Amino acid sequence: MITNVDHDVAARSLAETARELYARGWMEGTAGNLSTRLPNEAGHALITASGRGKGRLTAADTVEVRIATGAPVRPDAPRPSAETAIHMALLRLFGDCGAVVHAHPPYATIAAAHAWESDTEAEIPLIRFRDFELIKGFGVRDPAEVAVPVFPNWPRVARIGEDIETHFTGLTPGFPTVLLIAHHGATAWGPDLDSARDRLECLEALCRLRYLNSVATTIQETP
Repeated sequence: MITNVDHDVAARSLAETARELYARGWMEGTAGNLSTRLPNEAGHALITASGRGKGRLTAADTVEVRIATGAPVRPDAPRPSAETAIHMALLRLFGDCGAVVHAHPPYATIAAAHAWESDTEAEIPLIRFRDFELIKGFGVRDPAEVAVPVFPNWPRVARIGEDIETHFTGLTPGFPTVLLIAHHGATAWGPDLDSARDRLECLEALCRLRYLNSVATTIQETP
């Protein structure tokens, strides 16, 4: 169920979360973006503006956009995030999606790059996580195993959004609400901003555990 979000409260929450993720090193410089659906404004969402440093982001650094197109509602508004197409694709796809977080957490970004370079045959490679307790943080039906898709990092961001819509359309429910973009970063979504951020945290933690497990395995196999 989507939380009813007031415009001003939503703007402050986006700014606070951006500053928090910047402090973690997940939104360095102007990288990364967040959005939240505005239930009181049918078909509208609030997204962080383009080119704004996330460590000093304020509520004024957000833009109200139309979910159908990603275009600003007001003609004099700041330019929305360059990755607006990714956010709008998810908000259009999933009626229960209330917020989206896109960031560049290091272990997830490395995992996405490695998966893309390793699996040259799959159109959309999948990273599988098995048995880790953290999988439960995604809220999936079967926490024993999940598969996270890795999308190509097209120069035209709208094409990434198109790939996302194509991949998830008609997919059987039960998948984790996270995705990766090769050599780029990670995206998570949920009914509200807190849940989207929490799922991003779980994805980064799982990618870190996966990496550490591979290191441990390599050490054990070394003569």
